[in-house]
Amino acid sequence: MGILSSLYTGVTGLQGQGEAMSIYGDNIANANTNGFKTSRPEFQDVISKSLKGVLGGNQIGRGTRLAAVNPIFSQGSIIQTESSTDCAIMGDGFFVVNGPDGQSFTRNGSFHFDKEGKLINADNYRVQGFLADGSGKITSKMGDISVDRSVIDAKKTSEVKMFMNLDLRADKALKFDPAHPESTSHFATGVTVYDTAGTAHVLTMYFNKSDDGVWTWRAMAKGEEVIGGKSGTMVEQAKGTLVFGQDGRLMEQKVDKSSFQFNKGALPDQAIQFNFGEDVKNGGAGTTVTQYGTASEAYKSSQDGYTAGTIAGLSISDEGKLSAVYTNGQNIDMAQIALGKFENPEGLFKMGQNRFRESSLSGQATIGAANTGGRGRISAKTIESSTTDIASEFINLMTAQRNFQANSKVISTSDEMLQEVLNLKRS
Repeated sequence: MGILSSLYTGVTGLQGQGEAMSIYGDNIANANTNGFKTSRPEFQDVISKSLKGVLGGNQIGRGTRLAAVNPIFSQGSIIQTESSTDCAIMGDGFFVVNGPDGQSFTRNGSFHFDKEGKLINADNYRVQGFLADGSGKITSKMGDISVDRSVIDAKKTSEVKMFMNLDLRADKALKFDPAHPESTSHFATGVTVYDTAGTAHVLTMYFNKSDDGVWTWRAMAKGEEVIGGKSGTMVEQAKGTLVFGQDGRLMEQKVDKSSFQFNKGALPDQAIQFNFGEDVKNGGAGTTVTQYGTASEAYKSSQDGYTAGTIAGLSISDEGKLSAVYTNGQNIDMAQIALGKFENPEGLFKMGQNRFRESSLSGQATIGAANTGGRGRISAKTIESSTTDIASEFINLMTAQRNFQANSKVISTSDEMLQEVLNLKRS
């Protein structure tokens, strides 16, 4: 009887709208859940029979069923925070975390460090990334991101770079006297270097014009800082020659000696290369150090050594690189946060705790660095908020409620019709 069938048709409507209410309620409940992605129900109609068989047309439906619950992976709003370890993904991709149940993925970048120095989420799942080697170079090796270098060792100076001009008008008759270097040199400038123990030393570079276009330079250290030196005197540790062309460019540079004998625990015979830029002889422009008819002046100098330091802070770049800042001014990369990308993220299996796992529908994750392979960039000191739109969800609730009421009317009306059939016997 068609009336009995209509009862079950109404029941499918009630069941479907009840499940929809659960989905909308879950979206609203997670309005403040970081990295949460809203879901939507997708319904399909149910066909009971066809009056004309396979010819088509004249088919009777038997209600609806919930066919799928699909998450919507749209971009959530980015909220600024004060935590240096909070991260948000701008674009596609998931953070990779590892825990007791294996590898999983999340959009929630609310991270912090545990007592072992590992970067974890609120459930103690360890954040995965590409680890750096001892020099701070990011490698392809994946593992738990951790900060295990609270102290950085000292590094001796091996190279000093100079940027300067030497006055073409200097009198070449001035002869250098190591006992009175200040008054017998055409130009002098200071450079800080570090010995093998990480101790800083201020060298004085003296420059003398020995011939037209030819300058002799000397690197001298304080006597009390070198082996065999006397306090109050300067001891030569390195010496070389600079040759300039008529256009003022550096044509050639030579090093006669470079052997520093620092005392107080430093290793002897420390070699420091003094780099005055690429000269013309070696294919360079020869403009880093010049000889023009203006006053001698040192623009800047740099060197590659530093003293020992302790960690002073952490930072995360847009590429997801976790860097440690040390008290000696050094900034060393520790690791790079890994991001996983899926061809079909809607097919991921929900694990709860803001986590997803691979499934046969999602396919395997392609794991790589941020800003590569279609993956988004990482924003530090930010959190991605839930994609729940309260206004839209309330409208969905009202629509589901009205549909539920309408389906209940189908059942009550069918019940009244059945009552009329039963009353035929009484009448």
